[in-house]
Amino acid sequence: MAARETPATIAARKSGVDFRLHEYEHDPSADSYALEATEALGLDPARVFKTLVVSRDDGLAVCIVPAADTLDLRALGKRVELAPMAKAERTTGYVAGGISPLGQRRRLPTLVDDSALEQETVYVSAGRRGLEIELAPADLVRLTDAQVRRLRRDR
Repeated sequence: MAARETPATIAARKSGVDFRLHEYEHDPSADSYALEATEALGLDPARVFKTLVVSRDDGLAVCIVPAADTLDLRALGKRVELAPMAKAERTTGYVAGGISPLGQRRRLPTLVDDSALEQETVYVSAGRRGLEIELAPADLVRLTDAQVRRLRRDR
């Protein structure tokens, strides 16, 4: 299965960062797209990150957290909630389960969980279900102009 170009892969190529694409057969019945990628690619869940769009008082934002963890909405402030799926899709230009932090239709403020910096490389959606992009966490932070802080809920 050959990987198709997406706005995320185009953005990564244009930036000149080193990255690798990893494609797998997406299962439409999967409960968690990020955990599906972890399992399908045989990866440590600490290296695979999900991209969540949240709604805040100042608009939408993107939160990138480890696949197996839960986003701590309270750490983001009052009246923060996951954005409605249709709004997240419309704003980013991607479908749920394939929302990439790279190459979004409208660039949103982005936050990356600090655990990403503990990894040599991390995996995030490359813009469609069944396609992940692997890159250095520092490159992810730079390309998204992200703030880095703890976003995951304590277990």
